[in-house]
Amino acid sequence: ERWKQSVASLNGSLPILVGNALLAAAFVSYNGCFNRFYRERLTKNNFLPYLLGELPLAKGGVPMGADADPLKILTNDAEIASWSNEGLPTDRISVENGTIATNCARWPLMIDPQLQGITWIKRREEKRGLHVVRLGQKQLIPKLENALESGKPIVIENLATSIDAVLAPVISRQVTRRGRTVFVKLGDKEVDYHPDFKLYLQTKLSNPHYPPEIQAECTLINFMVTEDGLEDQLLALTVLKERPDLEEQKAVLIAQMNGFKIKTKELEDGILEQLANAEGDVLENIALIENLEDSKRVALEIGEKAKVAAVTEVEINTAREMYRRVAARGALVFFFLATLNEVHTFYVLA
Repeated sequence: ERWKQSVASLNGSLPILVGNALLAAAFVSYNGCFNRFYRERLTKNNFLPYLLGELPLAKGGVPMGADADPLKILTNDAEIASWSNEGLPTDRISVENGTIATNCARWPLMIDPQLQGITWIKRREEKRGLHVVRLGQKQLIPKLENALESGKPIVIENLATSIDAVLAPVISRQVTRRGRTVFVKLGDKEVDYHPDFKLYLQTKLSNPHYPPEIQAECTLINFMVTEDGLEDQLLALTVLKERPDLEEQKAVLIAQMNGFKIKTKELEDGILEQLANAEGDVLENIALIENLEDSKRVALEIGEKAKVAAVTEVEINTAREMYRRVAARGALVFFFLATLNEVHTFYVLA
């Protein structure tokens, strides 16, 4: 029954697919460098009215959903749950940043003074043999060369407002093809370019001014902490200090709920793959039927556990909310101090 509803929903979404894809592409290309206020303003006041034909310059508009959400177009609950397990905060802006970082065509350049983005990337890519380097290190070029040839991810952290010219061909993806082999110039030599190679750039500067060529060749992503996100993190720290048992239960519950979402998605993908690759009459394929029954049994068990976990989550959150005022005050003080430099340059935070 659920698949029938999904098929009907997908068929209904085909006429608006172009507009939704265009909105998602605009979101990934232009929204990353802004904070929450300007992202919402850009999407709601500019992108959506223009694409829907509500502005004078937009004649007719583009077919798209009236309530289109880039996050629903670009990602799903299981993927967001895996990001949460890897250390990405769960507030809206952080999830948007994760969506942009995993979908952008250009290499992401993270504005990350609180180190939230770099922490997530390190945990996300560590299983693939992540290299972490800085400009000026002797091992920068050898490690970058190794990553290019082997297809491993690499992070160049703590960037200033300028980038070494030797990195320009890699950042701008100036690749050369010779037959089936792809090369990129790195200094005075040509290095094999593996298709799985990934580059992440990170700066601790809160308001960097990069030249236009860098902004054009990278996808700027603003990972600066938001008030909502900081409040949630301070709430976790406060509860951990006052009620460590409660925060431990919360952490276990979040990991469990995320695991349920990821496992459910894996089961659905596995069922579809088995059905797609089945040969002959599926009703006579005993192994396939047994696998489907096992998947159904596990899915039902997950559903029952998820209901129990949802009830437990409400009870834990109710107890944690007693400390919300402390977290809210801490977040307020942080942003108050961060904006004192608007009163006088003496108050610039280190």
